[in-house]
Amino acid sequence: MLKQNEIDNLLNMLKMLETKGMFIFPSVGESSKVDITSLDGKDKFVVDINRKGKIKLSKCTFQERYTKDVILLRIDIDGPPHTNPDGKVIRSNHIHICKEGFDVRWAYPLTGQITDAKDLIKALIEFLEYCKVQNTSEISIQEGMFQ
Repeated sequence: MLKQNEIDNLLNMLKMLETKGMFIFPSVGESSKVDITSLDGKDKFVVDINRKGKIKLSKCTFQERYTKDVILLRIDIDGPPHTNPDGKVIRSNHIHICKEGFDVRWAYPLTGQITDAKDLIKALIEFLEYCKVQNTSEISIQEGMFQ
């Protein structure tokens, strides 16, 4: 389990895309990933894009992982409400930020991290930038066949 200062360091670390060139944004019912690394190349991260929900076509989750099981950030777009450990319900699009002792069990309303949650490709770029990815202009994102 990571200490809060380690979590904060990972969240604030400048990163670069390993995935470059053309990237196919997953269609409804699919998922994909983007590999990123710290500027010094020592730390590896993955951004997951999950569109496995089939009822709501607009439902999407982006998450930044540090290792296979350490989720640092997660944004849920058009998903179900989330209940925080204190019982408060977050009903809108929301962000989960890793917190020592709680992992990503706390959610907060999106407040500027994503400017247009209906444009999932733009939302992905903004999420990557929120993750401190420095070279988002080096990736071209194409919509999957069934958006």
